Amino acid sequence: MNVVLFGPPGCGKGTQAARLKDALGVPHVSTGDMFRDHLSRKTELGKQVEALLAAGKLVPDDVTNSMVEERLGRPDAAEGVLLDGYPRNVAQAETLDRLLGARGRAVDVVLAIHVEEDETVRRILKRGQDSGRADDLDEGTIRDRFATYLEQTEPCLAFYRESGKTVHEIDGIGTIDEITQRLREALGR
Repeated sequence: MNVVLFGPPGCGKGTQAARLKDALGVPHVSTGDMFRDHLSRKTELGKQVEALLAAGKLVPDDVTNSMVEERLGRPDAAEGVLLDGYPRNVAQAETLDRLLGARGRAVDVVLAIHVEEDETVRRILKRGQDSGRADDLDEGTIRDRFATYLEQTEPCLAFYRESGKTVHEIDGIGTIDEITQRLREALGR
């Protein structure tokens, strides 16, 4: 099963993906994790990405698409993936369709977690205090990331609806367990 998980920064995608991946039997593929891996290893890509992430900017599509293509080709992804943070725009959604189509696969389920802007700001500022991540400590940067999500990523939901996919809308307010239950129910439909 190939599942795409959408939601604004701070909505809990990473937390929920970690809970759902085992139930689905597929790996959690997070572009954020891939970028952070490169940052921690100080690779050339990591150096390029560092300034962009700190400013709340997105990594160029060609770099992201190449990383995702490589990840989809790994043996553990042969039966499907749970994508978190990709696609971030309609062009990437079209690329994902081509990448999966070349493997005889398609996006099976689209999940969209919804959380209002002020709540995402509150959550991310708390996460920044706990983790020390610089990009999570500046409210202006967080609001820019939220605006970027609305402008560039949220149109992917319309793309998938127009492609005939059902987009399951999930309320992202509540306990972690409550949100997990809502996601599981959507997956069971």
